[in-house]
Amino acid sequence: MITLRSKLDVADNSGAKKISFIGVLGRKGKRYAMVGDVITGSVKAAIPNSPIKKGEVVRAVVVRTHFPVKRKDGLVVKFDKNACVVIDKQNNPRATRVFGPVVRELRSRFSKILSLAPEAI
Repeated sequence: MITLRSKLDVADNSGAKKISFIGVLGRKGKRYAMVGDVITGSVKAAIPNSPIKKGEVVRAVVVRTHFPVKRKDGLVVKFDKNACVVIDKQNNPRATRVFGPVVRELRSRFSKILSLAPEAI
């Protein structure tokens, strides 16, 4: 569960390094985001000379959370840090690589992100 103004690591090579959570897209009044939610965020740290600049508002998909993800088979998945992947308006990643594992819950809506990741947990 990611709440307002939470800082997320960016798990791709788009140029952004840290994003501050602003809101969840498509769910009016929702104050927190879970794995697989599309969020808006403000870039707080970025690599110099990258296409994404500090202060830019971007869309992203939450791929890892510290809050446990419970599955129907009883398995609970939990990560050390919160992370996201920056996407465009067509839900395609703006980067060419995704770093670290991502959860399998992204399979239905974000298969492109899942194919770029080294491991799906």
